[in-house]
Amino acid sequence: MNRKKTLKTVFSYLRRYWGYLVLSLLLALVTVALTLYVPILTGRAVDEIIGVDNVNFSKILRIIGLIGISVAVTAFAQWGMSYFNNRLTYGMVRDIRRDAFAKISTLPLRYLDANPVGDLVSRIITDVDSFADGLLLGFTQLFTGIATILGTLGIMLALDLRIALVVVLVTPISLFVASFIAKRTYLMFQVQSATRGEQTALIDEMIGQQKIVQAFSYENKAKERFEDVNERLRASSLKATFYSSLVNPSTRFVNSLVYAGVGLAGAFAVISGGLTVGLLSSFLSYANQYTKPFNEISGVMTELQNSLVCASRVFSLIYEESESEDPQADPLPEKVSGNVSLEKVSFSYDPNRKLIEDLSLSVSPGQRIAIVGPTGCGKTTVINLLMRFYDPISGVIKVDNVDIRKIPRRSLRKNYGMVLQDTWLKSGTIRDNIVMGKPDASDEEVIAAAKASHAHSFIKRLPDGYDTVIGEEGGSLSQGQKQLLCITRVMLCLPPMLILDEATSSIDTRTEHRIQRAFAKLMEGRTSFIVAHRLSTIREADRILVMRDGRVIEQGTHSELLSKNGFYAELYRSQFAH
Repeated sequence: MNRKKTLKTVFSYLRRYWGYLVLSLLLALVTVALTLYVPILTGRAVDEIIGVDNVNFSKILRIIGLIGISVAVTAFAQWGMSYFNNRLTYGMVRDIRRDAFAKISTLPLRYLDANPVGDLVSRIITDVDSFADGLLLGFTQLFTGIATILGTLGIMLALDLRIALVVVLVTPISLFVASFIAKRTYLMFQVQSATRGEQTALIDEMIGQQKIVQAFSYENKAKERFEDVNERLRASSLKATFYSSLVNPSTRFVNSLVYAGVGLAGAFAVISGGLTVGLLSSFLSYANQYTKPFNEISGVMTELQNSLVCASRVFSLIYEESESEDPQADPLPEKVSGNVSLEKVSFSYDPNRKLIEDLSLSVSPGQRIAIVGPTGCGKTTVINLLMRFYDPISGVIKVDNVDIRKIPRRSLRKNYGMVLQDTWLKSGTIRDNIVMGKPDASDEEVIAAAKASHAHSFIKRLPDGYDTVIGEEGGSLSQGQKQLLCITRVMLCLPPMLILDEATSSIDTRTEHRIQRAFAKLMEGRTSFIVAHRLSTIREADRILVMRDGRVIEQGTHSELLSKNGFYAELYRSQFAH
């Protein structure tokens, strides 16, 4: 996203909290007004010191009282301004994070497949935090800074036009310097933010796959990759910070010229009698107050550059195109027969690499369809298409003679039970992980499903049984135990259609035989798609589809395919060859 669109989006979130913004602006004006009033009081106090033994103490004491009241009210106004700025900023941060997280659930899988998980995490956590820091600093200092500049300039013009012109003539130099440097640091912060996301993605990948890293002695290579990213982040951060830091000393130099010019011109005015010493002291105070916001704003501009870059990364995620909307059609009925058909379906992840072409298939209700073939032939892709994780480029997939693109995804997926080779468990109790598809299930139903999947025995041995809390991705459970819990989910829901993608790959042979019998009972009357590499597990399938290069090259029962002595027979014999 470019800077203009990013700013437009920031203001769209800001509009939700316009009340806090108005209150903050009012308090900023109160703060500035009272801060500018104090130098006038100070100048009046100085003018009451006329000479030796000629000091108007009573008037000075009244002025000091007014100064004390002004300072107290200013302090309260600054506290209130900070309070409302915090409410505004962190309200916006909450909304942005909520929208970004909600967007992830609507993104198509192709986006999630193409972007590292760590980079997405970095956008929602780190980039939003950086945006909040810049925004809070901006609201706290930018309003008061601009109001102070305008206020002091107006007062100086009212007090003495000639001295004020000295300030006005030198001011553009400070603005030019700040703008010149700020524009060039924006690109540097872009590189820094992108590299930080790359580093987070690498850390997430290495921690999440630590067992694989250690098993294949990849530690040194991982360190080399981290050192490379870390060094690039150091260099980009140093460059961005160094150049952005030039703003403050540059503007300070220009502002010192302003202060010196006011002091010199004011001194000549006092000598000529055109200005009192008290007014000169007020003028010098105003010159200092006038130049101080430039230094603060220059620092704010540096933070805002980084803040806008971070915001653009988050907003680019929020504005990413969502999955196509569900049609305004009726969901599938409660009882789905399970009639599935694929008509000349073509699909590929990469337009330059063909995968599935003109795939046609008709599955009758209750049939068990096994899909076999070499790695990369498109078996799992067929499953992704059936579940509408991806839509075909051409062709039609139907369930009960209805195009699945006309069926709400939630309704379609509710009618599928899915067990994959890769398990997924969330942090929570064993029961929480089982009832994911049926939250209102009773304890009796959960236990019955666990017994059917042969998971009940190991769950009972856990410290708190079904109330045992497990960590992310199953914590200390074995791969086989995790898979049994995933199978239990399906046993609990009993959907009309099943997808089993290497569902027993991590389970011991004895338990696998038991589960296969349970699956056989579960699949009775249900349309089932079974992806398997171990061909011994699919002998009883009603039809076996043999895929190669995205096409079904053979189909039939186990005995029919063996008698053909084709590719399936070759695969089967290779698994049992000695």
